[in-house]
Amino acid sequence: MKSLLVSPELFLNNGGIARILRLYLKSLCENAGAGGRVDSVVLNDRPGAEPRLGRYSDPHLGEHIACDRRKLTFVRQTLRLARKADWLVCGHLHHLPIAWLARRLNPRLKYALVAHGIEVWRPYSAVERLALRDAHRILCVSDYTRRQILRFCPDLRPERLVVVPNTLDPTFDSDDDTRATAQPFALPRILSVGRLAATDSYKGYDTLIEALPAIRHEHPAVRLRIVGQGDDQPRLVALAAQLGVTGLIDFLGSINDEALRAEYAACDLFALPSRREGFGLVYLEAMSHGKPCIGARAGGVPEVINEEVGQLVEYGNIPELAAAVMELMRRPRDSEIVRQHAASFAFPVFSQRLHAALT
Repeated sequence: MKSLLVSPELFLNNGGIARILRLYLKSLCENAGAGGRVDSVVLNDRPGAEPRLGRYSDPHLGEHIACDRRKLTFVRQTLRLARKADWLVCGHLHHLPIAWLARRLNPRLKYALVAHGIEVWRPYSAVERLALRDAHRILCVSDYTRRQILRFCPDLRPERLVVVPNTLDPTFDSDDDTRATAQPFALPRILSVGRLAATDSYKGYDTLIEALPAIRHEHPAVRLRIVGQGDDQPRLVALAAQLGVTGLIDFLGSINDEALRAEYAACDLFALPSRREGFGLVYLEAMSHGKPCIGARAGGVPEVINEEVGQLVEYGNIPELAAAVMELMRRPRDSEIVRQHAASFAFPVFSQRLHAALT
């Protein structure tokens, strides 16, 4: 099979969409079969050697083109490579009209959309609806996302929407020996990971900060460690100062994978009480280290977190969030059960589902 993966980015940043699309590339290469080939076109990545590409590809990878944000180059290269492809896998809804056009130029081409979450939870333009109706598969990261697409585009054929949950990166080692490299803190040590962007204020970092005064009454040495950077950080710092909890919070900024593994290994629980997560790869990363998770009862999160591996709270409910933290400290989850739950989303399972969806 000859496949083409079209992505907004793979390696320029380390966001959830980029990370999962790397695994789409890896799976497409591994399932290409004898004589198969996988090409890749990436809008935002910079040209030149990318040392991480080898982790997510094999000899089936043909051309890998990074367009350095040049949209015309991106469209032209996608249309060129789509002429000889059997499947085009489109990594974002914004690029789906290009896939529709590619099929006009190559009638035997089939195309699929990877539907991540909030980008498809909305009404569609006429062009997007046309491109969605012509898609052979819509690969939804959660059943919630699948329902939202059908809600906003009810004339789609339901059998074309297939749930393919996100997966753990097999190169993301969950060795708990990294705990030895982490700075010791008293319990509880809460970790949160993600972009601190004003446009992503729904992720709930502010609610975690607002929950700290109540948590501190029971756990005076509580520590909140936040990994990520963005233009919303000054607001969060100001909120912490207003509540008198500045000394309980560490803003770590962007860190490398080794340091992130150490943070997962050293924390007592992971919390991202987000209102609009399509799935949430960070929950799986924390669970792979045996750490219980707190998430909001919203979006696709209830399909990832259950009572055996953590707790769900109503978004914005500060007392409930604080109570969930204290409950997990009083009644910790079995780390092996948490790891087993993460393993149910392992890469081989994901790859099998993706291969079945494209055959």
